[in-house]
Amino acid sequence: MSSSSESLINSRTRIKVSSSLDRSVGRKHLTDGDPGTCWTSQQDLPQFIRIIFDSPVVPKTVHITFQGGFVGKLCCISVLPAASHRGENPIIEELTTIYPEDVNWKQSFSLPKIEPIRKMNFEFEESSDFFGRITIYDLQVKGQFVREGDT
Repeated sequence: MSSSSESLINSRTRIKVSSSLDRSVGRKHLTDGDPGTCWTSQQDLPQFIRIIFDSPVVPKTVHITFQGGFVGKLCCISVLPAASHRGENPIIEELTTIYPEDVNWKQSFSLPKIEPIRKMNFEFEESSDFFGRITIYDLQVKGQFVREGDT
């Protein structure tokens, strides 16, 4: 495992979302690096983003750029530890709750120290939008990759 933080989302990372308003604002825009594109959920809460890493990782920070007025103000982050990923009954563990501000710029959140994981789930339980929509221009997870034998 390297000691510096790097982007944990790459071309092999799978991302699932609870909903998308339409194809022009779909999940692929969450991590495409283009500040002119975004993901927008349909209305109603909760909304979620699930990240499935192709190998074990240790996330350290999350960076999210919302559209003001469509911010997930209360977000529960849960994870699937790499060790339980291979088991028959995987146990999802709550990691932390974050409280993003209703602003347009990138917000960064440090995560508690954890063992390597394979999945990360963001569940937005509140939105600054009256209808419960969430709009995200960029989502980044930074941390360390772990070799399979190190888990």
